[in-house]
Amino acid sequence: MSSWTIRMAAMTGVLGAVIMAGATILAPAPAMAERYDPRYPVCLQKWEWGGSSTIYCSYPSWEACKAAAAGLSAMCMDNPYWSQPTTTGVARPPAPSGRPVPVR
Repeated sequence: MSSWTIRMAAMTGVLGAVIMAGATILAPAPAMAERYDPRYPVCLQKWEWGGSSTIYCSYPSWEACKAAAAGLSAMCMDNPYWSQPTTTGVARPPAPSGRPVPVR
């Protein structure tokens, strides 16, 4: 085998390794679960060993969250994404076609 053939085989191997490393680095990471469930108004933030924390938003009330947090390194907080039901004013029927309904 000539030295040129050996060098080409080595370069091909190195190029393959670089391509595989690049593909591994650029591969999409798995999606994280949604931290804030908009169905519940209260979240529990729990601190874990090493300084990280996890947020669980599955509590219907402060009392339920405080009961779950008892004895843990945790705190309860408002869910910023809670889709609070709103009722503003009286519902009006739709306007007849072509004529706006006056607001009183």
